[in-house]
Amino acid sequence: MKRPRPLAPNYVRSTPRKAGGGRNRGPLVEKAHAAIREGSKSFHAASLLFSRRTRERVWLLYAWCRRCDDIADGQDMGGALGDQSDIADRVKSIRILTARALDQQPTGDPAFDAFGLVASECGLTMEDADAVIAGFELDAEDWRPRSEMDLMRYCWHVAGAVGVMMAKVMGVSAHDEDTLAQNTLDRAADLGFAFQLANIARDIAEDDAADRCYLPIEWLVEEDIEPGQHMKPHHRQELADMAQRLVSLMETHAAASRIGASRLPFRSRWAILTAARIYTAIGHEVRRRGTEAWDHRVYTSKLDKIRHAAIAFLEALINRPPEPAEMPRWTRSALVKRASG
Repeated sequence: MKRPRPLAPNYVRSTPRKAGGGRNRGPLVEKAHAAIREGSKSFHAASLLFSRRTRERVWLLYAWCRRCDDIADGQDMGGALGDQSDIADRVKSIRILTARALDQQPTGDPAFDAFGLVASECGLTMEDADAVIAGFELDAEDWRPRSEMDLMRYCWHVAGAVGVMMAKVMGVSAHDEDTLAQNTLDRAADLGFAFQLANIARDIAEDDAADRCYLPIEWLVEEDIEPGQHMKPHHRQELADMAQRLVSLMETHAAASRIGASRLPFRSRWAILTAARIYTAIGHEVRRRGTEAWDHRVYTSKLDKIRHAAIAFLEALINRPPEPAEMPRWTRSALVKRASG
């Protein structure tokens, strides 16, 4: 039986500062690659299309995201949820380890050391990390979204903020106040929103089994669904209707994200467009299945991933994203202001 890894060392000592906690870059990249290969087959497939340097940095950032998620949920590589009784303490440990990694101190955990390394290379900050950690805190508080804005605020923390960090890893300036650069970060957040909305639509049944629900209470009231009863068979049509609303939101944000992707270097553009196609395909399949969407888990086959990569290659080569029919109602700046208010 595997012994659980300690969340935070029970000691703090002064050591020479070195990005990555003193670990060599090569082994950290190897461990990060193993994490993304096991934790997200879809994103791993898309990540292979980046240039080598960008690909490695994406893996390093992903490893931190995956490890934080696993600690917060008591999981192992996104498996079944574990005991949720001490989640607040686990989130506190995440923040302590992250701060130590950014201080270029060893953390005792390769994923956090990986974050310290990629942060030093790309200018990521504790403010960037805190935006993501705040999403784990919402789950720790047994939080439920009341409105669509609450839903999107959650999506900002757990995915939009990650999208912004990924854009910085791809070379978008973290300090440039230029309108175009800031707009590119907005569009990176939109891609994160699209990913999370697709995940929420797909995982409604799994979330319910873990006593979680990310469907806004206002939506449930509109559908005349009793609290905690949305997975009952007689509510399947209403559930399918709400999933369709999630997918419609996903499509709006995904379309906007293509504008930002068009400003990235070719290989980064290709990788991002591939990831966007793979994840939005999940949402589209949920919508296509209708009331049967949660009978079996929706996934993307290896052949489909190859097909999406081929189409994305042509899109990246032509690089003329269509003008979105409408821009998203929920923006990064508004949601950040809401989160800090």
